[in-house]
Amino acid sequence: MALLLSGGDHFVGDISVWHLQNFWGASGDFWQNLWTKVYLAFQGHDATLFFLGTMLAPTLVFWALNGLLLLVDTSGTPSFITRYRIQEDKNSPVDPVKLRQAVKAVLFNQVFISGPMVVAVYCLMSWRGDPCGPELPTFHWALMELAIFSILEEILFYYSHRLFHHPSLYKHFHKQHHEWTAPIGVVSIYAHPLEHVISNMLPVIIGPVVMGSHITTTTMWYCLALVSTTISHCGYHLPFLPSPEFHDFHHLRFNQCFGVFGVLDRLHGTDSKFRQTKQYERHTLLTSLTPLTQSIPETPKKGQ
Repeated sequence: MALLLSGGDHFVGDISVWHLQNFWGASGDFWQNLWTKVYLAFQGHDATLFFLGTMLAPTLVFWALNGLLLLVDTSGTPSFITRYRIQEDKNSPVDPVKLRQAVKAVLFNQVFISGPMVVAVYCLMSWRGDPCGPELPTFHWALMELAIFSILEEILFYYSHRLFHHPSLYKHFHKQHHEWTAPIGVVSIYAHPLEHVISNMLPVIIGPVVMGSHITTTTMWYCLALVSTTISHCGYHLPFLPSPEFHDFHHLRFNQCFGVFGVLDRLHGTDSKFRQTKQYERHTLLTSLTPLTQSIPETPKKGQ
C-alpha cells in the first residue's frame, strides 16, 4: 500500500510539474513574441528603447498612481478613502502651497537628476553587455534578480538614509524631505538633489547594473520601486495594499524606521520605539474594510 501511495504521489507530482511547465511555456511564448515585436520596432535604436522603458514607463506609473492620490489629497474626498488616513487630523485637505513646492521639486528631480542617471546606467550596462537583447530572461531568473535588487536596496537605502539623518547632513539636505511630518504619495521623491542621487536613486539602480539585467526586468523593478515608495508615503492604510505604517511613523518621529523592509532596523534596534506603539500593531495587511484606526484605536489618555 505504501508503495502504491508513493507511486501515486509521484504520478500526481509529475502531472503537476507537466502542467506548470506547459503554463509557463505558453506564458513565456506570449511575452517573448510581444517583446520580439518591440525589439524589432526599435532595432538599431537601443538607447531610445532603454530610455523609454526605464525612464518614461516608470514616470508614467508614478504620476498615474499619484494623480489618483492627489485627487483625494486636494479635495479631502471621497470619505470611503479618507477614512483610512493614518494621521487622521492631517492633510484634510493638503496645503496647496506646500503641494506646489513639492511637485516642482519632484519634477526637477525626475527631469534633471533621474533622466541623466538613467542615461549613465545605459552606458554602464551597454559596456557590460546588451541590456536590450532579443531574448527575455526566464521567469525564475527574473524573480531571483528582483529578490537580489530588494536586498541591495534595503542595505543601501538604510545606511544612506541614516547617514542623511546625521545632524551635520540633516539640516542641509534631508530636512527638506521631512518638512512633511504627515507624508503624501508625491513627496516620496521630494528631496534635495544630492539626497535624490544617493538615497533615492542609487539603492534602486545598483541592482540591475550589478546583475547586468535585461531592460524588461529593470523596467519592472523601477516601476515596483516607485509604486512601493508611493504607498509608503501615501498616508492611507488602504485594504489589501502593503502597510505604510512603518515609514509614516518615520516621518512622524524622525529617528525610527529608516529602512524599507525593517530587517536592518530590527538588527540595529532603530525600530524599538515603533514596536511599542499602536502604529506597530496596525503594521499589517488590512484584509477588511474597517480602518485600523477604528479596530485598533489609540489608548485613551489619563483623564479622558
